Amino acid sequence: MTDIRFGTDGWRALIADDFTFENVRLVAQATAEWLKRDQRAADGVVVGYDTRFLSGSFAAAVAEVMAANDIKVALSSSFLPTPALSFAVRERKAGGGVMITASHNPARWNGFKVKPWFGGSAPPEVTATIEGALPRIIASGDVAYTPLGEAEAAGIVERIDPRNAYLKAISAYVDIEGIRNAGFSVLIDSMFGAAQGWIGRTIADGATHAVEIHGERNPAFPGIRAPEPIAPNLGEAMGMIADGGYDVGLATDGDGDRFGLIDEHGRFITQLQTFALLVYYFLEVRGERGSIVRSVTMTKMIDRLGELYGCEVHETPVGFKFLGPKMTASDAIIAGEESGGYAFRGHVPERDGLLSALCILDFMAKTGKRPSELLADLYEKVGPHEYDRVDITVRTEEKDGIEERVKASAPATIAGLRVESRDNVDGYRFHLEGGWWLLMRFSGTEPLLRIYAEMPSPQLVQEALAAGQEIAGVTL
Repeated sequence: MTDIRFGTDGWRALIADDFTFENVRLVAQATAEWLKRDQRAADGVVVGYDTRFLSGSFAAAVAEVMAANDIKVALSSSFLPTPALSFAVRERKAGGGVMITASHNPARWNGFKVKPWFGGSAPPEVTATIEGALPRIIASGDVAYTPLGEAEAAGIVERIDPRNAYLKAISAYVDIEGIRNAGFSVLIDSMFGAAQGWIGRTIADGATHAVEIHGERNPAFPGIRAPEPIAPNLGEAMGMIADGGYDVGLATDGDGDRFGLIDEHGRFITQLQTFALLVYYFLEVRGERGSIVRSVTMTKMIDRLGELYGCEVHETPVGFKFLGPKMTASDAIIAGEESGGYAFRGHVPERDGLLSALCILDFMAKTGKRPSELLADLYEKVGPHEYDRVDITVRTEEKDGIEERVKASAPATIAGLRVESRDNVDGYRFHLEGGWWLLMRFSGTEPLLRIYAEMPSPQLVQEALAAGQEIAGVTL
């Protein structure tokens, strides 16, 4: 029996190895018991799923367990993005939600995300409660489930389509008519994921024209390592835009909660630059004020913008299980992390790749500028900031040794810049002179060591990443 653990956002495992129907039912039973203990079971649960192999069948298995526990289920009639599931939880005033997805992970993975009543990622105390119930459930074998047909006939499970309500909400968040009438030529890469067709439908019916690639269901995610909207996976989209004819490229990940941006020249705008652009949009164009929440892996451009516009900036560990609660507690304008996940005040406290895309389009429509021009304006405010990340696959038995090497290291300089201090808020971060940084941490969703660096030039970024690999004793 595998040791089921929730990571940065949900439990993820390899399909057929550990992500099996038996294990999904175990986690569903533990989740049902949490809903009862939290006195939310009477409000029901919303269950959704992405485009991965067997995701719909795994979602049905979750619904069967919930039904057997006398919890009413609103089961999505088709695959949908995670933010749409979270929105449905809020809109229906449900006790919680379950999303079957492995988000940006490679094709062999699937996962189980829990969304409490507020429509965000489950905080650590919730996932700890679910994990804590599993040993007893496994030992007793006490997992009930009612066949889906019977549960539907009894009215315990109903099929729902959350699409229209969600799209109406995100369209109202921006000047959607301004976007439709702007005459943009937009390339959308849905990466074979659950957001396919949703952005194009939202911005249609006007002068703006959208072309979508990878907008069909294919659980193998052919041609890409994983459905993560970062430069190594967006080569086709970047090439099409570089050939001319497009004003912007928009990409969403496997479950639509992450966003990637490509400028009008086919150049990828990093996740850090994109978040800084979104913050700039809210402060400068929308004129909003309030606190801003960022993860430890996010750009220091946010701190500079906070200084310029008089906004407090809060830092958290990686994961919206940390960012979401801090965002809610501080009534923050926006929250973001390096993964390409951004959340917005007045919406669910959850990453939303589709709404992120609409905000960028609104920024363009309001200013009459393309992404490279917006980035140039941003750099006029905060100075140039360059970033990159390397991901190195590690075996479980290697992790302790890597961590010990990093923990024991005390470099005086990195990429020629003096090391001023270090911390371990989440992983090991080296603070360098001038406000630059290098961070090493293990992924909470994949067997990877991630090394991140933000520096004043691309060359120094690569030097810092090489130094990080040397410190950790690993190579690509």
